[in-house]
Amino acid sequence: MRWTRGLRVLATTPMFRRLYLTRIVGQVGDGVITVAIGSYVFFNPENATTSGKAAVAFTTLLLPYSLVDPFAGVLLDRWRRRQVLVKANLVRALLAVALAGFVLTDRSGPDFFASGLVVLSVNRFVLSALSAALPSVVTDPGDLVLANSVSVTSGTIAATVGGLAIGAGLRIALGGAPWVDALLVVITIVLYVVAGLSALRMPRDLLGPDLTGARPATREALRSVARGIADGTWHVAHRRRARSSLVALAAHRFAYGLATISTVLLFRNYFAHSAGSASGLLGLSAAVAASALGYLLGAVATPAVGTHLPVSRWLAALLGAAALAEAVLATPFQVVPLIIGAGLLGIVAQSLTIGVSAIVQLDIDDAYRGRVFALYDIIFNVSFVLATIAAAAALPASGKSYLLVGAVVVVYAITAIWYWRTGESTLPDQSSVTGRGRRTSADPVSDPG
Repeated sequence: MRWTRGLRVLATTPMFRRLYLTRIVGQVGDGVITVAIGSYVFFNPENATTSGKAAVAFTTLLLPYSLVDPFAGVLLDRWRRRQVLVKANLVRALLAVALAGFVLTDRSGPDFFASGLVVLSVNRFVLSALSAALPSVVTDPGDLVLANSVSVTSGTIAATVGGLAIGAGLRIALGGAPWVDALLVVITIVLYVVAGLSALRMPRDLLGPDLTGARPATREALRSVARGIADGTWHVAHRRRARSSLVALAAHRFAYGLATISTVLLFRNYFAHSAGSASGLLGLSAAVAASALGYLLGAVATPAVGTHLPVSRWLAALLGAAALAEAVLATPFQVVPLIIGAGLLGIVAQSLTIGVSAIVQLDIDDAYRGRVFALYDIIFNVSFVLATIAAAAALPASGKSYLLVGAVVVVYAITAIWYWRTGESTLPDQSSVTGRGRRTSADPVSDPG
């Protein structure tokens, strides 16, 4: 069976294992620091949480990523990606020290959000570098779907486990004092240092980029960031499979963002016995755990189904299933159905991430890959931020809104129908991929559609 053979190949590939370890350790840290920031902002008993405040918090933490990502893409096409993984992990560990200080002094104003923003913004270099580097450690391009499944899903699960077992677990056990959140940030610092050191075990030039051919100086490239992103967008626009998949991903992230804001407010203000009590964080943790299980199921199912069914068909079917799940499970506004729904949306979310990432990796030239994955991240984050803005306008502080649930159902349903009709019926022709996931020079720049 190709799936099990591919898994054995990946498991016995030393460089894949080392890149995998760098991802896992770093994303455990991502999970811990996300819980530290989230619990400090949303579950501090002294702070009231409204839909507007939730939107401001998510916007502050996510929207500026779009300002970082274009620079990350340009630099990842010029800097050695292994060096990015080493230095970015060490830099964000140093920056997290300031965040721990703000938490200890009980400061949650603009300086706190700016500190958290800088730490999390550096993550964009790390995650974009991991995605762009993956084809360099996968010897058979046909295994990229599986490699994405293993890497991305394991990273997501690692972040979830770090957030739940370390972050939420310690906060529930030790209480909600600021020093507990500061302790979580210190744990994150240690994990980031370990992730950076683990990247040193890979050869300096292994992860690319391919620096052959004339390239402008880095300074000039930074001055032409907008042009670079425009080039990446143009490249995607002429790759029908990648284009339609990114549109489907954007629609999913918008719907997923609406559901996320509603879920946070429901557990913070509607289900909790008292504002800021441990029951709210515990209930939200259960929903996150259900999502993590969904991620795992999506990771197992997507590459397996992909051997029998075109990936775009599988993703379109899941988008339709998400519409049905929201209609049935979200409308009662009860804890158990909501947690089950979170698990089902986890399957959809991770399957979209795996499938779309693989399509983009196979369909995009290596010289553009960093910029295109920066565009990927912009789409990923901006779609979610737009959802938080819409949620702030539509949601009451309790998070209970039939109108918002109806909007989520409609977005998923329309996207499912559209992607089924317009998505490519097969993955990109793997015979056109050579070397480390690059297309041959004979492959046309554009394809019909």
